[in-house]
Amino acid sequence: MYFYQMQKWFLIALFTMPLFSFSQEKDSMYFKNGIENPSLLTNHHFGIFSSRINQNFKLRASEKTTFTFNSESGNTFHPFVEMYLPKNQTVRDNFSNIIWYDRQFNFVNQNSTPAEYSNIIIDAVIKGFRLQVNFSIAKEHELEITLRSYLITKGKYPFSFFTSDESIEWFHSNIAGGEDAFGRRYYGLNQVNFKYTDRNGKILELKNNDLFLGGIEINHHYYPEFLINKKRNLFVNFGSHVGFNTSKFNPSIDIGFSANVIKNIKLKNKNEFNIAFGGSFLKKNLINFKDVIDLGNNPYLGSLQGEIEFTKFTQKKNYHSFGVHYQFQTRFNKFSEADYYHLKRKVARNKSRLATRFHHLI
Repeated sequence: MYFYQMQKWFLIALFTMPLFSFSQEKDSMYFKNGIENPSLLTNHHFGIFSSRINQNFKLRASEKTTFTFNSESGNTFHPFVEMYLPKNQTVRDNFSNIIWYDRQFNFVNQNSTPAEYSNIIIDAVIKGFRLQVNFSIAKEHELEITLRSYLITKGKYPFSFFTSDESIEWFHSNIAGGEDAFGRRYYGLNQVNFKYTDRNGKILELKNNDLFLGGIEINHHYYPEFLINKKRNLFVNFGSHVGFNTSKFNPSIDIGFSANVIKNIKLKNKNEFNIAFGGSFLKKNLINFKDVIDLGNNPYLGSLQGEIEFTKFTQKKNYHSFGVHYQFQTRFNKFSEADYYHLKRKVARNKSRLATRFHHLI
C-alpha cells in the first residue's frame, strides 16, 4: 500500500518532534533504556487484520511493570481498481514483456481467458488503539502483551486534525503535490468507502464508526548478557512473537521472530546517541480457525527498521529525545505476480500520477 499522504505528515511530525517530545524523570528507580518507541506501524488496510512486528530497541529487560496506551491515525485512500491474474502461462509470459500500465487484458469469460479476479476500494481514516503491558519474567527476559483495536472513521475535524482529507489536500494545494493530485476531491472528502473482494470471491466491507478488536499479541524479548559488549556499548536482543487475530475476517494465529542491535554512545556532556537496527520475519496465518479472507498470498512478511535517536538530559534530571526512523516491509502479495497482472482502474484525472499510485497498491 502506498501511503503517500501518511508519509508526508509523518515527515512533518518528525521535524516538529521537539514540540511534542516526551520527558521522564531520571532517578534511581528509572534509567533511559535505549530507544523506547510507541507503535510505529502504518494502518495498512490489510495489516490491521494481521499481526505485525514492532522492533525492540531497548537495551535490557524492564525493571518495573509498565502499562502503555498508544493511539494512531492513518488516512488510507485507494480508488476503485480491479485486478486480473491470467492463469494461462503464455499470456503471463507475454505480459511480462509489457510494462504493467500498457497491458491489455481482453477478458471475455473464464473458459476463453481464465483468470483470478479481485477488486478493492479504500477511503477512510483508520484509527488504531494499543493497550500494552511489559513486565520482567527473569533477569534477561521480558514479556509484552498487547491488545490492539481499530476504528473506521470519516476523519473529520477536530478528531483527525493531521490525517483528515482537508489537511492533506490543503498540503497538496499549498505546499507540495498540486491541486487534487490524486483525485481525492473528485471522489469526495470525508467519507468511508471500505470494500475488498478477494480472488476467491469473499468480501470484506467496513462502514463508518465500525470498531473491532484486531487481536492480541504476545511478545517475548531476550536480552543475552553474554552478547553485550560493554566496552563498545553494543547491545543485542531477540524476540519471539505470537499473534492471535480476532476479527471476523481473519481469525488466525501468526508467529514471528526478530533480532536487534543497538549502539549506545555516551557524550561528554552526559547526553547520548542511540543507533539501532533490526529485522523481523513473520509467518502469517500459521493456523486459520475458519475460511479466512485472502489478505495477500505472500505467506511471509519481512521487515527492516533503523533509527537514530539523540537524547538530551536536563539539569532537573529529565530528558528529551529526538529521533529519525525508517522502516521497510515486504509486500502482502507475491512479487512475481507483478510480471503479469492487469489492473483495470477508474481514473478521474492526472492519469500518469494515478497510474503510479495503483502500481504500489497491490
